Amino acid sequence: MNITFPSARLAVALGGLVVFTLASVRGQTNASYQVFVTNEKSGNLTVIDGATLQVSATVPVGKRPRGVHASPDGKTLYVAVSGTPIEPPPKIDANGNLVFEKARDDDDDKVKADKSADGIALVDVAQRKFLRKISAGSDPEQFCLSPDGKKIYIANEDVSAATVLDATTGKMLSLVKVSREPEGVGIRPDGKMFYVTCETGGDVFAIDAQTFKVVGQLQLHPRPRSIAFLPDGSRAFIPSESTGELNVIDTATQKLLKIIALPKGSRPMTVRVSADGKKIYISNGRAGTISVVDAGTYDLLSTIKVGARPWGIDLSPDGKFLFAANGPSDDISVVDLVAEKEVSRLKSPGSPWGIAVVPAAK
Repeated sequence: MNITFPSARLAVALGGLVVFTLASVRGQTNASYQVFVTNEKSGNLTVIDGATLQVSATVPVGKRPRGVHASPDGKTLYVAVSGTPIEPPPKIDANGNLVFEKARDDDDDKVKADKSADGIALVDVAQRKFLRKISAGSDPEQFCLSPDGKKIYIANEDVSAATVLDATTGKMLSLVKVSREPEGVGIRPDGKMFYVTCETGGDVFAIDAQTFKVVGQLQLHPRPRSIAFLPDGSRAFIPSESTGELNVIDTATQKLLKIIALPKGSRPMTVRVSADGKKIYISNGRAGTISVVDAGTYDLLSTIKVGARPWGIDLSPDGKFLFAANGPSDDISVVDLVAEKEVSRLKSPGSPWGIAVVPAAK
């Protein structure tokens, strides 16, 4: 569903969903931040101004941009780009279960892939300008930065490994073998441990961020997509897409503490935790919703309707807004987190995938 605003004073009510005027939304924020959205099919970034909540620029970065993060100082944006062809999502049967077809031969994938396109693209945030691309192993998808911004930890989906790079020089520091189809990557807030989630078997690897040795391994239900942490790092939250669940992990013992069932039809993708550590936000893919979970009690607080198949999400620095990338509908949902309603959608042509909210550099 695409929502347009022919007048800045227009408010539209659709099926009980109130879409506020863009003017009223802008009046709620004088925020100094930018929202960068990776568009997987068009090879560029959509840039949204946080003060106006309007699209302000488009930045070419390379083939199939997906994972995206900013340096701690907010000056440089890192974007995972890949020459591996896009595959369609799994089909769903009559009962709502994912159906996985027989995998293609790995050699066929390698022939079709353009490995010269693989890497991490660097973008100047202030100038909104592509700077250069550094090597990042084969088919990088998601990644994370160390808290000091000196290292990049990358999931290399088609070679069952994680690459560790020096963020300044691009030099490879280590290649860590994991299991099939690594995807999500996240680092504990203290910077001592990073985690890699692997789609096929539901494996999650806990890896020492200094020695690059695997120190723990869990097996969750299939297709764990991403990972997020409480601010104190004591708990990690990992979704299982296939079963519509959110897993709670003790990061000291690397043990599964609890499985939270999300609303029926949820296919959870990306997880974010509020800055105060009180709420967890989960994008539910084909369900077209965002779930809100209490980070203390693990109770489901609410479910917010957004666009088609939301994948990447991120929060504004002031905690007032959530942004969701809706790939099939080529748009971004802007969600008011106080009202818990979608308040607008912004066009982002090219199948939006990942989102990074970047505060103004200090």
